[in-house]
Amino acid sequence: MRTLLVHGFTQNAGCFGAFAERLQDPAGRANEIYTVDLPGHGHSSDISAGPWAAAEMLGLSFGKGTYIGYSLGARICLHLALSNPDIVERLVLISANGGIEDGVARNRRRVSDEAMARELEEGKDLEAFLHDWTEQPLFATMPQHARMIDRRMQNTPVGLASSLRMCGAAACDPLWDRLHELAMPVLIVAGMLDSRYAYAADRMARLIGDNARVSLIPGAGHACHLERPGTVALIITSFLRAIKVDGD
Repeated sequence: MRTLLVHGFTQNAGCFGAFAERLQDPAGRANEIYTVDLPGHGHSSDISAGPWAAAEMLGLSFGKGTYIGYSLGARICLHLALSNPDIVERLVLISANGGIEDGVARNRRRVSDEAMARELEEGKDLEAFLHDWTEQPLFATMPQHARMIDRRMQNTPVGLASSLRMCGAAACDPLWDRLHELAMPVLIVAGMLDSRYAYAADRMARLIGDNARVSLIPGAGHACHLERPGTVALIITSFLRAIKVDGD
């Protein structure tokens, strides 16, 4: 079984830590777990792409398999599952939602993202930016060791600025009214302490239908897979084991 892990904003392929190590192949074979650098991150820092183009790149580079995405990565995996469902055998979304529906809230987020992008381009120290990013209330429950600032330093200011502008939440059209199109098995995971995304997980599952499952992680926030790597890995492994596909 081929499984691709897709990271969040300011992370890269090396930022899955103990979570990736604890994922198990549902058939008991050797793991075939892969990671990737999204546009604007890591070795792809010089690539700029919007969500649909990023999703196409992701699908072309990895092919058919199970896609597990976190936050920004979940957003891109969701776009891929809608645009090219034949290659997404199973879809796991960690800390995801269907987009910002309210126009005022979306514009407010766009202004905020643009301000951060300009800070990066105008010379704000990257390490200082990463500390500011990971110290947001959204990540209040994430332990220091899980923040992986040293690995995030492999990104570039220009790449992160591009990602904010092109693939940030405000740059993506809401997809709530398309979720019913997802026919593959879907697991949506969120931390219980991340109330906004926990609510979104339930709402997404209802709109997707009977092929969707939700798992809320007690005592965890937005980066639940880094805060509770063993718990989240076990939940996902159990889901993969229960839902067989041709590649298993």
